[in-house]
Amino acid sequence: MAALCFASLLANPYVEPDPSGMGMGVLMIWPTARSTALAGAMTGLADEADATHYNPAGLAFQTTAKASINYANWLPWLYQGMYYASAAGGAPVRLPLLHGRNAFVAGSVTYMAVGETDIVDERGNFLGRFEVWRATLAAHAAVSLTDEVGTGVSLKLLRSAHSRMDDWMWELGPDVGFESGGNATAVAADLALSYKPSSKVSFGLAVTNVGPKIRYYPDNHYGDPYSAALPSMARLGLCWTPIENRNLRLRVMPELDKLLVGTFHDTAETFGHMLGEEWKDVWKAVGIEATAFNFVSLRLGYFEDLSFQRGGIILEKESQTYHYGVWDVLTRKGLGQFSRIGLCWGFGIGTNTMRFDLSSDAAIYDFPSQNWKLQLTCNDIGRLLGKRG
Repeated sequence: MAALCFASLLANPYVEPDPSGMGMGVLMIWPTARSTALAGAMTGLADEADATHYNPAGLAFQTTAKASINYANWLPWLYQGMYYASAAGGAPVRLPLLHGRNAFVAGSVTYMAVGETDIVDERGNFLGRFEVWRATLAAHAAVSLTDEVGTGVSLKLLRSAHSRMDDWMWELGPDVGFESGGNATAVAADLALSYKPSSKVSFGLAVTNVGPKIRYYPDNHYGDPYSAALPSMARLGLCWTPIENRNLRLRVMPELDKLLVGTFHDTAETFGHMLGEEWKDVWKAVGIEATAFNFVSLRLGYFEDLSFQRGGIILEKESQTYHYGVWDVLTRKGLGQFSRIGLCWGFGIGTNTMRFDLSSDAAIYDFPSQNWKLQLTCNDIGRLLGKRG
């Protein structure tokens, strides 16, 4: 049920926004097929255009112009016609300052259409439809401070809006099941660091979606304006490459992500207790990527989000489904019978210049879904155009 509520937070125009919770939950969706297959464990790697989402500091070490386009028919079980799309791209530049250090500038856009939502009255009579969409437009810049350390920043413009919403629909208000809604615009920023002590190890640290609350203004002044916090998140990731030769490259990427909204809110408890509760809410992920002959990549990701009951070790007890972390399963007894593990998976086919990726994270949810994400990536636009990379 918690996983369903989380999915609704990202998609449902009635659940989002919540004045006591978060707005623009779309910012928490893994944007690309590759990152989805790796359960979002990309902060330590950040080697392609989607570093704009996870760790813009990783752009500082990229030396070719890159672009990525992604599409997903997202959570179709919740809303027919709902889809998610994203694109990112940028190019390296040489700075006239900082001794000509490498820098990288990029842009990105994301868009999610919830699809048509039916309006019905309390007797179930169909009254009409409206659509909701959410989008972000961002600019990114990164620079290498040393040969091992890079820093990056992102500035985002956020928009949530209803389209095809007629005046009379708002006037119905609570009679048809909703009391609020409307349009909102906000700004946010990401700050990030990337550290590469060797060719086989890299670390990433980022704080994303930092900004003032997003304020929603109901259409036609129906209802009062209200605010919701942006889903600010701290990300810490590692990328370790134990094998890299002409035939095989193996990467292992553990990551910890923590939503900062409502952190340490229960001041009645001791600090130790609050710290333990916050640790339970940390998203824990490990991604593994194996690439053979620089052409075929197989990816697997393990993901734990116990606060919203997604992924982890999934057990059944008394006809109920529960999500537990690895530590819980190893140290506690009587939790239930093993059902499955919430894994993400995917593959990529292509060269160092162009690659196609496909992935799915459907197994982390308790409800049926077909979260197929498609991605087309170019990691060297200059070479693709016949120019020197």
